[in-house]
Amino acid sequence: MDAVTYPNDKVAAHVHEHCIPLRIGHEDQPLAGQFKVKWTPRLFLLDQNGNSDHDVMGFLPPDELVPFIQLARAKQAFHNDRLDEATAILDEMLIESSASGSAAEAVFLHGVSDFKKNHDPKALKAVYRLLKFDYAQSAWARRAFPYWNL
Repeated sequence: MDAVTYPNDKVAAHVHEHCIPLRIGHEDQPLAGQFKVKWTPRLFLLDQNGNSDHDVMGFLPPDELVPFIQLARAKQAFHNDRLDEATAILDEMLIESSASGSAAEAVFLHGVSDFKKNHDPKALKAVYRLLKFDYAQSAWARRAFPYWNL
């Protein structure tokens, strides 16, 4: 990732704006043990309390790292009941990176955030339809299946 992803201008700007990067190797104890780092690269996005809601093991190209970070930030906002912030981040991500590996999960989280804000089951049904047609092979389409008959 040092040769390809991190030097990318968009990645560097996004990391600088939204992250405090810290590099640890699998041999660096106690942090490597705390986060069960057995292989690198392994990326975690931690909240202000040091908790991770989102991580990945392995290489991410530049066009995947930014949506990965956006999805992690949206999940942190969601888990802290900042639903407007979560949907705003997800809107931006889906406009810029709808073909990324993080997009289907972002669609799912967006719909769940909308439902939690408005208590309208139509948001969940809309998520299922979007996932069924645009991300049919994703695990997130299968997870949204119960919403089809709302």
